[in-house]
Amino acid sequence: MNIADYILKDFNPLHINNTIKEALVLCEGLTLTHIPIIKDGIFAGTISQSDLLTIENQEQQLSDFVAIFEYFQVNAKESVLELLKNFANNDTNSIPVIVEKKYMGYFELNAILDVFSQSPFLNTNGFILNIEKNKKDYSFSEVTQIAESNNGLLLGCYISNQTTDKVELTLKIASDKINEIIQTFRRYNYTIITEHKDDYYLEELKNRSEYLQKFLNT
Repeated sequence: MNIADYILKDFNPLHINNTIKEALVLCEGLTLTHIPIIKDGIFAGTISQSDLLTIENQEQQLSDFVAIFEYFQVNAKESVLELLKNFANNDTNSIPVIVEKKYMGYFELNAILDVFSQSPFLNTNGFILNIEKNKKDYSFSEVTQIAESNNGLLLGCYISNQTTDKVELTLKIASDKINEIIQTFRRYNYTIITEHKDDYYLEELKNRSEYLQKFLNT
């Protein structure tokens, strides 16, 4: 997959000498939160549609509002995860692509989400497993070794939550022996956060609890 194939060029960016009225006319046909601006062919920043709507004098030029420009940008070779991070950090659904200071187009959030949804982590059948361990005691290599030593295929792994002491990992594993993998994680002192129907350990605890309850009620 070449992420550059998803660069969009379906409209011309604003010029810094455009008026607010001209900018708003362009925005009428767009659903983007931020509009790119150029000056003499060089990227000058972006302005949000919400900011444009607050400007009363629509005959003023964009150059009068440089103070509210935003300057986030990416290059044409960013990873999908880095792009998603940029979308989130800048609260935007469009990010300009800049090469040697020149505007080349933009990435749009929904298109990049579609790319991410096509990754094996999301569209390959597998089990989602959330595990937790002391932050100083876990390692990705150990997690991979546990999954693969039980003939599992680790499709993806990321840190989904962490505190000062603990780290929670979300795994996606392709395996027909998920119970063996779960029990191995327990032997390595990982806490299993998610419940799974094939987790015989939990089923055994449940049966013992029910037996104890019956015994106490006799």
